[in-house]
Amino acid sequence: MKIKQWLITTGLVAASILTPPASAALNLQDVESAVEEAMKRFNIPGLAIGIVEDGKVVMTKGFGVTHLHKPANVNADTLFGIASNTKAFTAAALAMLVDQGKLSWDDKVVQHIPEFKLYDSYVTREMTIRDLLSHRSGLGLGAGDLMIWPDTDKTMPELLAGISHLKPDSSFRSQYAYNNLMFVVAGEVVSRVSGKNWRDFVEQEMFNKLEMDDSKAGFSRIPSDNTNWATGHIPMSGKLTPFFVNYLEDFRGAGAIASNVDDMTKWLQTQLAGGQLPSGEQLFSAAQQVQMWHPHITRIPAKKAASFYHQQFRGYGLGWAIEDYFGYKKVGHGGGILGMVSQVAMIPEKKLGVVVLSNQQKYAALSAIINEVFEDALGLEDKDWVNLIADDYFKAQQEKYVKAGIAKVTAPQPSLPLQNYTGTLVSSWYGDVIIEQLDNVLRIDFTHTKRLKGKLEHLSGNTFVVRWDEPLLEADAYINFTINKSQRVESAEMEFVNPQITDFSFDFHNLELKAKVAPAAH
Repeated sequence: MKIKQWLITTGLVAASILTPPASAALNLQDVESAVEEAMKRFNIPGLAIGIVEDGKVVMTKGFGVTHLHKPANVNADTLFGIASNTKAFTAAALAMLVDQGKLSWDDKVVQHIPEFKLYDSYVTREMTIRDLLSHRSGLGLGAGDLMIWPDTDKTMPELLAGISHLKPDSSFRSQYAYNNLMFVVAGEVVSRVSGKNWRDFVEQEMFNKLEMDDSKAGFSRIPSDNTNWATGHIPMSGKLTPFFVNYLEDFRGAGAIASNVDDMTKWLQTQLAGGQLPSGEQLFSAAQQVQMWHPHITRIPAKKAASFYHQQFRGYGLGWAIEDYFGYKKVGHGGGILGMVSQVAMIPEKKLGVVVLSNQQKYAALSAIINEVFEDALGLEDKDWVNLIADDYFKAQQEKYVKAGIAKVTAPQPSLPLQNYTGTLVSSWYGDVIIEQLDNVLRIDFTHTKRLKGKLEHLSGNTFVVRWDEPLLEADAYINFTINKSQRVESAEMEFVNPQITDFSFDFHNLELKAKVAPAAH
C-alpha cells in the first residue's frame, strides 16, 4: 500500500486535508446575511449574536424585536435566558473553588451536603462533584425535572428530599443521560463550600470579575429599570405567540442565568484564554479547564452529525459538550426555555467562539448560523447551511406532527362515574396531584406548579387524556388509573401523548402516583 493511501485509510491526513487556507477569515457580512435568512426561514422575532475570533470580539449585534407586539429592538445588551448554558458557569464556579483548595473534583457530594441522598445507597456514597457535572448519575433523561419545571415552588431542602426517591434508569457512570437536578445540587455545593448562595457567588465572584455588568443569576434579579430583555415566542398552528417565563429561575445552577451577547463574548474570551479574564486576571486555572473540557462520558454520534459535520465522537465534560467538527475539537452547549433558545460554540484551536441568543424556540436556526460562521473562519466547503438545515428540520417536524395525536381506540370502554376518580394522588418526589370534579368535568392540579392545571378527557375505560389549560406547553399526557375493589383510585400512571414533541422535562412517566391516605381521625 502506498504511503498516501495508508494515511487516508487510517485518517492520519485529516488534519492536513482540513487545514484552512491562509486566507480563511470570518466574513461579517456573510454572518449578517445568514442571520437574516435564518430569522426569515424559522420565523424568529429577535436574535442576538456575539463572535470572538483569534481571542478578540469582532461582532456583537442584535436583530429584530424583543417582543412580537412591541417596538423595542434587540441589541447587544438585550437580556435573554441562556438556560442550560448556565451549567458551564456552575462548573467554572466549582473550578474556582478547586483552585482555592476548598474542594476537589473527586470529593464525594455527601462531604459537602450530608443530607444528599439518591435511591441507591452505593451511588449516594460514591457520587462525586465530577459525577454531578457530567450526566452519568444513572438517573434517566430529565428525571425529576417536574420539581423545577415549569415554574414550581419547591425549596432546596424539598428538592434534595425529592431526589432521594428518583429511581435510576441505568447503572452508575455507565450511560449518558442529561439531568438538570444534578446541576442544581452542584450549585448547592458552591453555596455550602463558598459560604455564599449560588446566585451571589456567580454574580459577585464571576460576573463582576468578567465585567458582565448586565447579567444576573435569575430573572427576578434584573433591575426594574432595565426593560431591555426578550420575551420568548412559541409557534403553533402557523401562529407565533409571545410566552413569558422567568428564564428558568427555579433551575438555579442548571439554567437560571440571564445574559446578553455583549457579556457572553467576555465569557467566550475567558474560556478561549484558558480561564484568563480580558483584564489579565485568572478566573480559573488552565489546569481546571482541561478537566472541564475533557470528555467524562461519551455518546455515539447521530447519523446526521456524521453526515453533516464528519463527526466521529461526542462526549460531555464538566458543564460542556465536546465533539469533533470537521476534524477540529468543538466545545459548546445549548439551552432551551419554552419560547427561547441559546447556543454557545467554540473551536479552541482557532480561539474562535460564537454565542447566539434567540426569542423563539427553533434551536436548529442557531446551529445553522454557527455553521455559517465556522465555515468562513475555518475555510470549509461553502454550503448554504441555513437552507440545508431548515429543509431537514421542517421535514422532520412535519413527520413528527403527522404521527402526533391521541391513540385511536376502536371500541372504547365506558368509564366509572367521574366521582370515583377524584381524590389526591401523591408522588414520592413531586408531591400532591389533585383530581377533582367540577361542573361534570374532571380537573387535574399539580399543586406545586401553577401552569400544570387542566382537564381530563375520557379515552377508554380508566384511561383519560390530560389537556392542559395552556396548550402552548404541547405536553398532553395520558393518565391511566388503577382501581381497587371499592372502585376507587389506588394509583395512576402518566405518559406523553406525543413523545417526539413534548419537552423531556415534563417527566410525567417518573411520577408513580399513589392515592394519598387521609390521616387517621383522633
